[in-house]
Amino acid sequence: MPIARLRTYRGPALLSYGFRPFFLFGSIYAGAMIPVWLCVFEGELFPPTAFAPLDWHIHEMLFGYVAAIIGGFLLTAIPNWTGRLPLQGTPLATLVSVWLAGRLAVWVSAWIGWEISCLIDAAFLILLAAAAAREIIAGRKWSNLPLVAIVSLFGVCNVAFHIEAQVNGRAYYSMRSGIALVIVLVAVIGGRIVPSFTRNWLARQHAGRMPIPFGRFDAVVIAAGAAALIAWIIAPTAETTGIAMIVAGCLHLVRLARWAGFRTVRDRLVLILHLAYVFVPTGYFLLGGSAFGLVPTSAGIHAWTGGAIGTMTLAVMTRATLGHTGGELKASRGTQFLYAAVIAAALLRICASVSPEHLQALLAAAGTGWAVAFIGFAILYGRMLCSPRRP
Repeated sequence: MPIARLRTYRGPALLSYGFRPFFLFGSIYAGAMIPVWLCVFEGELFPPTAFAPLDWHIHEMLFGYVAAIIGGFLLTAIPNWTGRLPLQGTPLATLVSVWLAGRLAVWVSAWIGWEISCLIDAAFLILLAAAAAREIIAGRKWSNLPLVAIVSLFGVCNVAFHIEAQVNGRAYYSMRSGIALVIVLVAVIGGRIVPSFTRNWLARQHAGRMPIPFGRFDAVVIAAGAAALIAWIIAPTAETTGIAMIVAGCLHLVRLARWAGFRTVRDRLVLILHLAYVFVPTGYFLLGGSAFGLVPTSAGIHAWTGGAIGTMTLAVMTRATLGHTGGELKASRGTQFLYAAVIAAALLRICASVSPEHLQALLAAAGTGWAVAFIGFAILYGRMLCSPRRP
């Protein structure tokens, strides 16, 4: 149920709840940046950034787009966890402005200096982690503090990315660390919402196999996956890392099978959560194979970034927007088209990694699919995000 303060809020609807501005601006940014990156990749555009072109692309998708969606999710979920009032109005506008300032600072970092750019860019995740910690501690919901720890570490990775890129020329370690933390976040949050939403929908349909709730096995899977990720950060090409990644992939696949996703085909809002999670073990398998020289590393990285992260964030954004704006929890044809576009984009990007002879065509197709998915979200859901909740 909406929190009471929302009924007396008199400011712009866009600033009435955290998911509204961050989902809208984050999706627009995600959809716009990939076509821009393709122009940079082809040598047709030269942004005035202090980052190497590839590092700029990686940084802005991880610490720009993904950070915005994490912010929107946390600022929406925390009031439900704690029963406290949500961040809205001027404080929310300030946080959004800090995020936008970070995007601009990174873009012109060659002009203003990478140190100043780092300070401006780092402020968003620091403020987000502080706001989340304050609310969780005030609400005495100690079990949710690990999420704050992950966001805080993500902020540390952001600062490390800036420093490593300037000192070493490329941000290899902090890039892998940032991706790893988001995959852990997908595993933790996915383990809450995927079986929960699946159970809720199946309970309204008919009796039968239900998803197995979070338990000791899930904790083991997350721990094994995190251990494999640490090995990947330190020594991505070691054979022991490859074995650990493949084992973790198998465990995540078993975990997914326990959630009875095959029974949710008729509810696309639930099915897409399962399809998004498929990319988690896929990424482990591909990166495990890359340690043995079987596939390029970028195939596994894009299975996680374009597949798991891209699809899961789009799935969460559509469901949360419908639920919190009073819409019907049903995936329209337009929404299903967005899901198809983001999955196609992820698969095409993986294919581009393993088919260098068709690289340009596959990159263009993947970039188009990604842009359609996220700009399409802004078009289809923008009015809901900017309008008051339906009664």
